Amino acid sequence: MIDIEKDVFAYLLAGGKGERLYPLTKERAKPAVPFGGKFRIIDFTLSNCVNSGIRRIAVATQYKSASLRRHLALAWNFLNVRFNEYVVDVPPQQIFGERWYLGTADAVYQNLYFVEQEKPKLVIILSGDHVYKMDYKDMIYTHLKNDADITIATIVIDKERAGAFGIMETTQEGRIINFKEKPKDPPTLKDDPTKCLASMGVYLFKPNVLIELLTHDAEISTSSHDFGKDVIPYAIHHGYKVFSHQFRNKDGSYGYFQDVGTIDAYFCANMDLLSPHPKIDVFDRSWPIYTHSRQYPPCKITEGELDGTLIESKVENSIIGEGSIISGATIRNSVIFYDVKVKAGSIIEDSIIFGEVKIGRNVKIKRAIIDKHVEIPDGVEIGYNPEIDKKYFYVTTSNIIVLERGYKFPRKLMEEQYGKSQ
Repeated sequence: MIDIEKDVFAYLLAGGKGERLYPLTKERAKPAVPFGGKFRIIDFTLSNCVNSGIRRIAVATQYKSASLRRHLALAWNFLNVRFNEYVVDVPPQQIFGERWYLGTADAVYQNLYFVEQEKPKLVIILSGDHVYKMDYKDMIYTHLKNDADITIATIVIDKERAGAFGIMETTQEGRIINFKEKPKDPPTLKDDPTKCLASMGVYLFKPNVLIELLTHDAEISTSSHDFGKDVIPYAIHHGYKVFSHQFRNKDGSYGYFQDVGTIDAYFCANMDLLSPHPKIDVFDRSWPIYTHSRQYPPCKITEGELDGTLIESKVENSIIGEGSIISGATIRNSVIFYDVKVKAGSIIEDSIIFGEVKIGRNVKIKRAIIDKHVEIPDGVEIGYNPEIDKKYFYVTTSNIIVLERGYKFPRKLMEEQYGKSQ
């Protein structure tokens, strides 16, 4: 049997550039992007670990990691090192030359000394890029039942989405016999040609198998040193016992798993939290999502003065973070983070406002993401004039507007488009 707290070690890969999430990743790593009014994306995977009993976690960081490393230090220092519990960030060690991590497999290979030092019975490889709640114990039991060398967590997806995932074929018993990374012509389920079995990028290894495969991969000069592209296909076709574990909820339904790797996917995942029955429940006290707890007062929603008249605030179907003050403004279908100030007469709809943002009077914002430390002057409208939006802001193909961290409103925009000086 396995004692999960003592026998399982986790590598969490958090070093990707997150280019498709630009400009939210202009100054931060993708796993450090704020989410849901309070959290960072990486908090979901880390909370899955802690809630599953996995308390030894190495986080491989790389690009633009300052914000992420600071968050790990502030939010994840509650584990008890005296009982060998920890979350530690590990930048590229450069023990094999002066280079960064070459791929997901290389990131673990450069830090295999954790396996030698901790001597776990199982090693789980995770990504810090996804939003989901999963009890890894279920996957561990599947692994042990099959006496697998490797177990891959899987979800069922529509065939049209297969180009963004690693897609698998399995036997009736769940053994994986084929693995294709982002295929154009994906294999489908035998009982449903419209669906595919996709990898979640969650891998469970026997330690000796992990060491053997990564050592072999490191010696291949033509390898991209990636688990999905190189290591897993090699293992499948060279006799290793590789099994699928389908991610399901306790009631047997398919589990929610969202890659928030694009602005559109990120926006939709945040908006889903506002549903009466969200696909992922951050209010579930039985499976808490841990994060950095800031010492802010409660949010305050009060009247505000505009041209000598008091105006009531209206908040509909929204999340409002701690320390925020809404003074005579209207908030609809929006996610407002901590320490946001919104003055009288302003209207925010279908938007995400990051922490420490100040919004002036009579501002109108619709279908936008406003990053941290932005001050929006009185009377500005965002999301109401496509020509102006595309000229001065980042706009996605689905017309979601993003103001990058610390955005400064140009004098030309203020004078020519809004008829006022900055």
